[in-house]
Amino acid sequence: MSLFKARDWWSVTLGEGEEFDRGCLCVGDVDNGSSGYDKIVVGSYMGLLRIYTPHPSKPGGTLQPEEQLLEVQLKDPIIQVEVGKFVSCSDLLHLAVLHPKKISLYSVAATAGNVEHGVQYQLRLVYEHNLQRIACNMTYGPFGGVTGHHSICIQSMDGMLMFFEQESYSFGRFLPGFLLPGPLAYCARTDTFITVSSSRQVECYKYQTLAVATDADTRQESEQQKIGSGKRLLADWTLIIGEQALEICIPTSNHSASSIFLLGERNIYCLKDNGQVRFVKKLEYNPSCFLPYASVSEGTVNSLVGNHNNMLLVYQDVTLKWAAQLSHVPVAVRVANFQDLKGAVVMLSSEGHLHCVYMGTDPSLFQAPKVEAREINYEEMDLEMKELQKVIRETTKTQDILPKADKEDDLTITPSVSDTMDPISQASISEMGGLLIPSVTVKIKIKSRLAVRNPKLTVCVQPPLAVSQEQFVLDSMDPGSSSTVVFSAFLKQEYPPAELGGDVAFSYSTPTGVPRVAQCQFSLPLRLVCYPSSPSKNANYKLTIDTNKPPVNLLEVFPDFVEKSEDEIVNALGFQLIAGSRVTLLASKTSQRYRIQCEAFEDLWLVTKELVRRFEKQFAKQGVKDFRCSFTGPIPLQEYFEMVDRHFELRLNADRYQNLLSERAVQFRAIQRRLLTRFKDKTPAPLQNLDTLMEGTYRQVSVGLPSFHFALVLIHSSLSAT
Repeated sequence: MSLFKARDWWSVTLGEGEEFDRGCLCVGDVDNGSSGYDKIVVGSYMGLLRIYTPHPSKPGGTLQPEEQLLEVQLKDPIIQVEVGKFVSCSDLLHLAVLHPKKISLYSVAATAGNVEHGVQYQLRLVYEHNLQRIACNMTYGPFGGVTGHHSICIQSMDGMLMFFEQESYSFGRFLPGFLLPGPLAYCARTDTFITVSSSRQVECYKYQTLAVATDADTRQESEQQKIGSGKRLLADWTLIIGEQALEICIPTSNHSASSIFLLGERNIYCLKDNGQVRFVKKLEYNPSCFLPYASVSEGTVNSLVGNHNNMLLVYQDVTLKWAAQLSHVPVAVRVANFQDLKGAVVMLSSEGHLHCVYMGTDPSLFQAPKVEAREINYEEMDLEMKELQKVIRETTKTQDILPKADKEDDLTITPSVSDTMDPISQASISEMGGLLIPSVTVKIKIKSRLAVRNPKLTVCVQPPLAVSQEQFVLDSMDPGSSSTVVFSAFLKQEYPPAELGGDVAFSYSTPTGVPRVAQCQFSLPLRLVCYPSSPSKNANYKLTIDTNKPPVNLLEVFPDFVEKSEDEIVNALGFQLIAGSRVTLLASKTSQRYRIQCEAFEDLWLVTKELVRRFEKQFAKQGVKDFRCSFTGPIPLQEYFEMVDRHFELRLNADRYQNLLSERAVQFRAIQRRLLTRFKDKTPAPLQNLDTLMEGTYRQVSVGLPSFHFALVLIHSSLSAT
């Protein structure tokens, strides 16, 4: 093992396909435990919030069940997580979770359990604020010099700073000359906010200046500050650095009494509280994250810097003190104190690799024992050999019996999808666009080696696909028994699906009361969403796929879409999507290329994915291991961006319909109240055409509802395509 390599103390991989960034990691005593040790809080862009307390049995150990305190799926993506005193009536630490359109404050509480999984942790919502603008990042601290509690400042994507004092919203201010959001930090020593603008200069604003500046809820109002009354928002000081900043960090230790650290694209800047430069360290690599922390030397500050070369560097001011090799590129780094390790370096990569490491060398405590020379007693050796041979014989007799129980799983779930469509379709609607909608039968077989109590099975497929029944409540199962669940899958809405897969979750309880969950996946046939058709020669959108193997007869790849013929090689196929256009697949007779063409760009994906999947399956059966598919043409970004623009226009259109329906509904209820008042009056009065107005409003609502429903269908279709 190399000396200059970070020592893994604890690690875990968070999910599959999730994304993380700088604000998704924080450490702190979020559950306010009696020990006071830090916990690791991780949030992802997929909305998953996890809390860990590492205490491995040996260095480099993997995740144990009791080390994961909590895992909660939230509705919105998580941009940033922080731990602080955010509740006015409590001195305990709470968790702040920033979403794009809201910020939520949670408390993490522990509840003693009475089964084998021990203490249970719960996430309770204390309060939340809905944001009128899309958030970018946040910072917190004792704004205005308040002690004992923390306030929150959120920076929006359009340059507005929104201030929250615990449960209430204080005010909002637009930053002058704003174009793109940058990193934001709060300095408690000077009660100021430091950020880096898109003009590549450091700007510092005092909290008092922000509080007394002219209030602005819109950017137009902030622009009118230049000619209207009230105080303009001016920076306390600025410093041009000539590059974009990645992070801003303000250490709180006594040794760094007046230090503000900025991580640029090529430099590390250390500034004083008044904006003067203390030092600049030029970097010869692309940094990914950094963290200044207290140094043992008086008047210096240490910095941890991660880069895109899988390295973690330790600087004391501008001097490199240590370099350690990492297994992944970190996007966030923190220093935490755990029960078994003080000062552990916690790192998170963009793919979800969470590591707790330490640097240095491991001392060798092994000492070779002294060799004692003694005479060999052959009689004792013969007796020992006979005893060992006896143990080996006994072990050989039982080794074919004992391990078999360990090889079998406690519970197995086996999905089975029918090769043919149902003779009588189970679809909720019989036809779509003049084509009959087929259905296919899926069987799920559950086999248990142990007793199962309160079993429930849930089936999930992505829209526009649907199943005949999503929830199944089964009877308790005895050891060695099995159960089968049968349902049908079909197309329900008028747009093609993005994928043909489905998920099955089987939840149950063991005889001791411990809840368990088992999962499996199944794939639906392409025949479920399209029919064979004649291929077309011309199309607006074309996609060419290259392979490294000789051309394949399409009859062998798509036997369910071609009638079998012995004297003919099929080089062209047509697929008519039930909720889409016609897709044509062409195979070259001389080269190793295949072309997929269609009139709609979004309809190419389903057939392309199915073609690659069937190629891989066929060549795998033939024992080919080096099969590859490639696309050498230009990436169709223009077509993709056109689809994104169309989706955006559809959302704007749906919002217009929704606003119009809301206005007409409010008007309709107001007319109803007035008519009811007139009818209850003892002295009749003329209706003043209220009945005519009510009839016209009702007609507008009746016409607007189908239009709004159709707009939602178009949005779902566009979302599935992108």
